[in-house]
Amino acid sequence: MFLCVSPNPAIDKRLRVESLQRARVNRANAAQSFAGGKAAHVAMVLRTLGESPKWIGPCGGANGRELLAGLAALGIEAIGIPAQQPTRTNLEILEDDGTVTEILEPGARLTDIEWAAFDKRYSDLLAGGAGTPSVVLSGSLPQGAAVDFYARCISAAHEHSCRTFLDTSGEALRRSFPAKPEFVKPNRQEASRLLERELDSLQAAAGAVRKLLELGAKRAALSMGKDGLLYCAGLQHPVLYAPALPVQACSPVGCGDSALAGFVLGLSSDYSPEESLRLAAACATSNCLAESPGAARLEDIRRFQRQVTVQQLETHV
Repeated sequence: MFLCVSPNPAIDKRLRVESLQRARVNRANAAQSFAGGKAAHVAMVLRTLGESPKWIGPCGGANGRELLAGLAALGIEAIGIPAQQPTRTNLEILEDDGTVTEILEPGARLTDIEWAAFDKRYSDLLAGGAGTPSVVLSGSLPQGAAVDFYARCISAAHEHSCRTFLDTSGEALRRSFPAKPEFVKPNRQEASRLLERELDSLQAAAGAVRKLLELGAKRAALSMGKDGLLYCAGLQHPVLYAPALPVQACSPVGCGDSALAGFVLGLSSDYSPEESLRLAAACATSNCLAESPGAARLEDIRRFQRQVTVQQLETHV
């Protein structure tokens, strides 16, 4: 079982404009909306890879209903925790020259009763999982959420012998290391803020991956956009590097989430570290070509898997 946990889901709205002008009226050439949030993107790619993930998150208002309907239409079992406040919207603006601007709404504050309902359903799903479920915890936290939310989710998952995969940032990430997640994947900017150091070279980034392991993660990856993807399968393993493949990207939004889905499937299926990294890099690259975040096509993923190269790096922490 793959359980994708989304404390701060969203509707993704994509607008296409010729050129975004500040302090001016801008008219969009096209507008689309999709079920979104980082955990939803992970679930979408897992579904594309032939798996049957479950998704859980708070859902409120018309946006919440649209989110649940969108996931169901993709064949994803979505468990919505009813919320009084409406689910947020994340806005992505694409300009004709390829520039992408994101405007992310803050998540609505949940009541204590809603958090309790979330915790209860999450615990029930862990207890009812067959085999060794993989729990994917990803995204920011909504307003008012406890910063140790993910740490508590990891600890609860470990009580049921579940693997835990984490993709978040800031204090929520920092507080999660004592709970020892199986895998973490910040991006370069998030890791730089966490470790309070510049990651302006490949060697510095590789050292940051090592540092994430020293902090408590069992495995760690670092997504670097057009500069590729790093992964280390443990302190006794080398840091691996997959350079980004040259493609004409539609949008990079959701590429890190797609990479996470590749790692989740690879590690849960006992792929080698190199095979897991190839799959993750292929999923991220395929997302660049997708019509919406998380909508990578299987044929693209398989094609890019054959093209991704992996090399070992020397590291200095």
